[in-house]
Amino acid sequence: MGEKWGIQVGVVGALFLSVASSVSIVICNKALMSNLGFPFATTLTSWHLMVTYCTLHIAQRLNFFETKTVEMKTVILFGILNGISIGLLNLSLGFNSIGFYQMTKLAIIPFTVLLETLFLNKNFSRKIKFSLFVLLVGVGIASITDLQLNFVGTVLSGLAIVTTCVGQILTNTIQKRLNVSSTQLLYQSAPFQAAVLFVFGPMVDKFLTKQSVFAFKYSPVVLGFIVLSCLIAVSVNFSTFLVIGKTSPVTYQVLGHLKTCLVLGFGYTLLHDPFTERNIIGITIAVFGMGLYSYFCTNETKKKIPIGDLSTASQIKDQEILPLSSVKNMGIQDNENHEKIKAAKDSLV
Repeated sequence: MGEKWGIQVGVVGALFLSVASSVSIVICNKALMSNLGFPFATTLTSWHLMVTYCTLHIAQRLNFFETKTVEMKTVILFGILNGISIGLLNLSLGFNSIGFYQMTKLAIIPFTVLLETLFLNKNFSRKIKFSLFVLLVGVGIASITDLQLNFVGTVLSGLAIVTTCVGQILTNTIQKRLNVSSTQLLYQSAPFQAAVLFVFGPMVDKFLTKQSVFAFKYSPVVLGFIVLSCLIAVSVNFSTFLVIGKTSPVTYQVLGHLKTCLVLGFGYTLLHDPFTERNIIGITIAVFGMGLYSYFCTNETKKKIPIGDLSTASQIKDQEILPLSSVKNMGIQDNENHEKIKAAKDSLV
């Protein structure tokens, strides 16, 4: 019973760390981009990953965790395609309106459910699907404004959805099937993710903002916020892998929309962003949907797993995660990056 309680505390801690760090970095990056005029989100993400890797390298040297060998081909593909996924998401925002970009983010949950159903033989009950529907409706009401379609933007959004969904599923699969922790997987994949974004990030940012990151005048205040953003990003990146490893890609996406609601709320209270009745209604519906999702998931877990039968719990969880034989390794990145780009676009475009 004590071990089971420890597992539950670990999951709650991972969720709390993810929410707290994500909201913090969005507020920090919004100040950096909106108030200080630093719009280079993709390049900033590459710095986040570099600092994350350096921090984990120091932690590994101090024996805070042990490295575990994973097939190098898998790690390289995972890291490189992760960077590509982030670039596609940023380009998607550049070619689409804010409203259509929010629709792209909402589409990640149903597409993840579809992929897990088709390739992982995972079943989602009607109650779970209904709670996800309520959640998506609420977030849509709170965050979607205009919808403007164009061919290039639609294609980029489709590719971004596919790479993000598959990457998050593979993050969960790799950790479970290869028995590696979130820290070990992040430590091995972060340098490859950072390398891709470090090379292509300035080009993507220049295309989207018409400015060069190398020509920007870095004041002490800007440098201070960049350092703070990178430090918070260590927690964001770690918690992302931790949450997906301990829960599921769908749960992580649900958590991501909770962050969206919290960001809207904090933006209103701390940054004095516009806030309407529509935002309040949407957030209320979304929170209700998240509550339903948590309630139904908890009930279904109790029905499947006898109390105290930890071995059965482990077997069931492993059976739900089968290798994707027909899908390549792709990477992940938290939705915070999209929120900070959104903040930049709101203020600079």
